[in-house]
Amino acid sequence: MHNCYPFINYPLPYSYAAMEPYLDIQTMYLHHSKHLQRYIDNLNNTLSEHPVWQRVPLEKMLTDVERLPKEISKSVRQNAGGVFNHRFFFAGMINAGMEPTGNLFQQIARQYGSIESFFENWKKAALAVFGSGYLWLTCDAVGNLQILPTANQDTPLRLRKKPLLVIDVWEHAYYLKFKNVRAAYIDNWWRVINWERAERLYTEG
Repeated sequence: MHNCYPFINYPLPYSYAAMEPYLDIQTMYLHHSKHLQRYIDNLNNTLSEHPVWQRVPLEKMLTDVERLPKEISKSVRQNAGGVFNHRFFFAGMINAGMEPTGNLFQQIARQYGSIESFFENWKKAALAVFGSGYLWLTCDAVGNLQILPTANQDTPLRLRKKPLLVIDVWEHAYYLKFKNVRAAYIDNWWRVINWERAERLYTEG
């Protein structure tokens, strides 16, 4: 997949209605076609006069954000983060009633006792994200898991953490269907997690 400048908004691997009834079609459409597109356009504009950085893949750019020229570092951090975070969020969902399996499930059980206990910790952390941001499940180099909140469009990449799952808790991700009830959104998002993808990311090294 092309992952360098100019960045484009790839079609979702499913229809905008695919997450119904858990996540609504209108929010999915606006979230992908409007919000994500804005970050892509802003990132392309920011990099338009910086050809050296146009050759850098998105993930590498966010991992080495401290090396960016000062005049574009804030914009790249915000907009490249917005592109990466949204792509990861959309790719992490599937409306198939999946359950975690394999090595990731075993590690969740080791660290949290059970999948139910993990979700209790996850939901508490997602509700605690103040304002706009994300909640990630990440792992380190030896496979230990961490539930990690990030503010605004920050990513785990700068912390050298490998992302496995993410929930977007910006209000635009849920307000049309769930209004200000973030807890209901979290419960519904839990029903559409692509655990197969998370397991693949966890085990691929």
